[in-house]
Amino acid sequence: MLVDTLVNGKIEESRKADSNLKSLLKTVSWRVVGTIDTMVISYIITGNFATAFSIGSVEVVTKMILYYLHERVWATIKVRK
Repeated sequence: MLVDTLVNGKIEESRKADSNLKSLLKTVSWRVVGTIDTMVISYIITGNFATAFSIGSVEVVTKMILYYLHERVWATIKVRK
C-alpha cells in the first residue's frame, strides 16, 4: 500500500479516516501502554514498586504536556507543497 501510494500518489478510497472517538481511544490506550512500559522499566532498574509507580505517575502527565506542546509547534510550521 505504501509503495502504491508513493507510485500512484493516491490512497485507496476504501480506507476511511478514523473517527474522532476512535482517535481519542487510541491516544488514551497508547498512553496507558507507554506508562506501563515506563513503570516496568523503572521497577527493573530500581527494584522498588513505589518508586516505579511514582515515576509512571509523573511521566503520564509530563508526556501529555510535551505532546500537546509538540503538536502546537507543528501546527505553526508551514510546509511547501
